[in-house]
Amino acid sequence: MKRIGNLYPKISDPANVRAAIMHAARGKRRRRDVQAVLNDIDRKAAELADELAAGRWVPGEYTDGTVEEGTSRKTRILKKPKFWSDQCVHWAIYQVIGPPIYKSMYSLSCGSVPGRGTHYGKRIVEKWIQRDRKNTKYYLKMDIRHYYPSVDIRHLLDMLAHKFKDPRLLALLKTILEKDEGLSIGLLLSQPLANFYLTPTDYYIKQTLGAVHYIRYMDDMVVFGRNKKELHRIRRAVAEYVAGYGLTIKGNWQVCRLDKEPLDFMGFRFYRDRVTLRRAIMLRITRKVRRVDRKGRRATAADAAAVLSYLGWIKHSNSYNLFKTWVRPYLHIQRLKNLIRKESRKNANHQERKHRPTGGVGRDDEPVDGVP
Repeated sequence: MKRIGNLYPKISDPANVRAAIMHAARGKRRRRDVQAVLNDIDRKAAELADELAAGRWVPGEYTDGTVEEGTSRKTRILKKPKFWSDQCVHWAIYQVIGPPIYKSMYSLSCGSVPGRGTHYGKRIVEKWIQRDRKNTKYYLKMDIRHYYPSVDIRHLLDMLAHKFKDPRLLALLKTILEKDEGLSIGLLLSQPLANFYLTPTDYYIKQTLGAVHYIRYMDDMVVFGRNKKELHRIRRAVAEYVAGYGLTIKGNWQVCRLDKEPLDFMGFRFYRDRVTLRRAIMLRITRKVRRVDRKGRRATAADAAAVLSYLGWIKHSNSYNLFKTWVRPYLHIQRLKNLIRKESRKNANHQERKHRPTGGVGRDDEPVDGVP
């Protein structure tokens, strides 16, 4: 594998840092600390770029928080880095190392990969079980126990050193990653690096073990096969392989016949002839719709966005009866779309007023929203 070098100058380039600030600011532009940076973005970007180039930048302290995962409702402890300047630096790194990391990944590694979300994975699995019955008679489903905290940072840094030959980049990554045990949930860099850490496992399953159909969604792995004996062999081999770099397969792995037990994966339940939603997601959708309906015209743009996002789950599954019975009678979709449109216009007008030239003095820099 050809190692990639000379990346640090790209990370510390003022244009890259400026774009990183804009990405980090998305969704939080009304916060005072974020506005203070955006109002003086060129100077701030130049200062941070100088700090990075000189090697003076050091990460700040993170605050702890909790989040409930969307499909599993598990409560996770996460780390919250400060917007200035940790999140901005993480984005500056991600914009440079993200593309080569994603390029080296297994093509059916889904989740937190651009263009490869749940609906991408759903289409792949659906195609396999409908077009290749012989090789999808049984499935093996397994995942990693406490995956993020179990990642061995030293081993991850060794893997990154085999990918990148830039010592300044590796030193910066080491400074960020060694702040916690394992990968910290909540950090932008943790998502691509978590996928990168399992890439050797993906190729081991596919190439060495010879799995015909294999897909992974973060640390959830699904292998299809013709018989149980074959899948048990793969399970034992994978458990031994990942133990070599500090990971353990959970004890709740499953080997099932698809025609008798549908596959529960990525929030969907896969049958031979249809795909439905996981029960927990169905209940959450209907409850959210009822809450928004009770609010009536007082529903917020956030409520509207959440409900329309849930409708995407219904659209990509065979759940029309659910929609007809429990969603459509209680929902005014056009009203929700109007709420989001109104909020978008309000934010756009706010940014335009804030950056409008005053006193006859023109501005050469482009508007805040003009930066990708």
